[in-house]
Order: sequence, then C-alpha cells, then structure tokens
Amino acid sequence: MPINFSLQQIFLENEKEDLITLSSETTDFKWGKIPQQRSIEELLDYGIINIDKPARPTSHEVVSYIKKILDIPKAGHSGTLDPQVTGVLPVALGKATRILNTLLLSGKEYVCNMRLHRELEEERLHLIMKEYVGDIYQRPPVRASVKRVLRVRKIYEIDVFEIKEMEVLFRVKCQAGTYIRKLCHDIGQSLSCGAHMKELRRITTGPFNEDNFLTTLQDLYDAFEWYKEERDEIPLRNIILPMEYGVKHLSKIFVKDTTVDTLCHGAPLALPGVSKYTNNFQKGDLIAIFSLKHELIALGEAQIDSNKLEEKEQGLIASVKKVLMGRNTYPSQKKEK
Repeated sequence: MPINFSLQQIFLENEKEDLITLSSETTDFKWGKIPQQRSIEELLDYGIINIDKPARPTSHEVVSYIKKILDIPKAGHSGTLDPQVTGVLPVALGKATRILNTLLLSGKEYVCNMRLHRELEEERLHLIMKEYVGDIYQRPPVRASVKRVLRVRKIYEIDVFEIKEMEVLFRVKCQAGTYIRKLCHDIGQSLSCGAHMKELRRITTGPFNEDNFLTTLQDLYDAFEWYKEERDEIPLRNIILPMEYGVKHLSKIFVKDTTVDTLCHGAPLALPGVSKYTNNFQKGDLIAIFSLKHELIALGEAQIDSNKLEEKEQGLIASVKKVLMGRNTYPSQKKEK
C-alpha cells in the first residue's frame, strides 16, 4: 500500500511535542493500523478534507458536492462560511464527522477587504483598529443561525496589510463565532465614517490553513476519477487526510494497547493505562486520546491538570465523551490474558 510521506511526517510531529513518558511499553501490530496506512475505503469513512470553498455556493452545498463526488452518504463541515466568503472549509467524511465540534470551537483567521465610506487619515485608522484587539461585544446579525444575544468574543490580532484610498486590507485572528462583517461595521462606527466588509477569505481554522493540503472541488473530483480509472491512490491520499489530523490542535494522551478496548466501550481512562501525554492541559480541557499507533480512540475531558499527573500513583485521568474507534479493534484485557 502506498504511504503518503508528507502525512507520515505530520504524525511524527507528535513525537516532537512536549511529551511526558510514563511507560516504555510498545504497540503490537497484530491489531489496529497506523492512520496513514488506512485503505481508501477506510479513509472515506474516517477522513477529512481541507477544501478551498469557492464563492457563491453555501457551505452546505459544498458538502453536498463532496458527497456526490465521492459517492458517500455522510459528510459535514466545520463551520459555516457565507456564500460569498471563500477559503478554508474542513469537511469530515463518514464517522469522522464526530470530531467536527472540536473544529467549530477552534480559533479562526481571516483576510478581509473592508471598504470605508470616506477617506481617513491612516494613523487614525490604525489607532482605532488596534482598540479592537482583545475582548469585544458582538450581537449576531439578523441573518445569523444563532440566537441574537449580546456576547463577548476575543480578537487576538489585527494586522493591516494595505490601505488604498477607501479600501483596507487586513488580517484578523479571532475566537470562533466572531462575525467579521459586524467587526467591519463596528470599526466604521468608531471611525464616524461607516464601513462594510467587501471581501472575506478564511485562511485558518484550527490546524487547517492554506498551506496544509488545501484542495479544490475540481482537484478532488479529478483525484477520485483517477483512482477509479487507474487505481492510483496517491493523488487522492494527498487530499483525504486521516481524521487524526483534525485534532492536531488538542492536547493528547497516548494509551497502552491493553487499555484501548475499554475506552471503546466508554470506560474512563485511569492512570495505569497511560503511556505518554502532552504536558499542556488542565482539568476540564477537551483532550484527544490516542493509541500508540497514533489512532484516535476517543475525545475526553481531563480530570486532572497535566502537571500533576506524574505525582499520582492511581486514579482517573480522563472521562470519555465521544468514542471514535470501533469496538474490538483491539483485544480486551480479558482476551489478551
């Protein structure tokens, strides 16, 4: 089976993280499978695609196109983009749709072209836009799909790239759920001149950005047709990523083979089952629980701060909130004995 070496490097990146090792136990390759070695059929049920959404179709229509292209019954996107907005739209396939909530809540980054309603001094514009970095209040627009209540959203960064007459090109890094159209309107109000969003492109959502396997609907169609006609998997493997890529931004716990099946049955994770972990989570955080082959087993909630884990000798480490791996993929402890 061909292996995508770019993907292989991505999964090796986990080893470069700040991992704390509790056990030197290794994995048995009699069961389970390294994610990048899944078959195409398995990727169509446990894969995710970084689609470059074009202008005009809705996010829902893009998902519908993908289902038709790949002839699959189920897919879902990670956060609605308005029809005229382009850019990064991760689309999960089959059972991988269970991880989409982790992307809905992840940070976003956009490039926006804002049009002012009259020309202003650049210095004043820069000063006002800097004031919007930090917590801001927003009420969703009338056409939004969420309840129109005042809420707080965080703007992490605003960088102005270019100002040309009444048009301002800028990048904004923000919390999920921030409305850039409303941000432009509010900036215009603060400038006492008015402003509106002319163009918008999303360049990052969670671990997905324009530099990581971004593909078009046409490229997806061509790769799938090539696979069907020539049985050449490589172009399609460069597009459909294992779902594990979609949780790269989460804290991680890697567990022993003997613990995997109990987690697949929804049991909480206890300390004896932990092999290693990233030392960056706090109690209550959402975490990704992996096998030693880097397979995503489940999403869980940390029951302890990671910096206190080494001090413990027993006890619960995480509760299981959503199981991704099928039961009996690994043998139960009872069978193993």
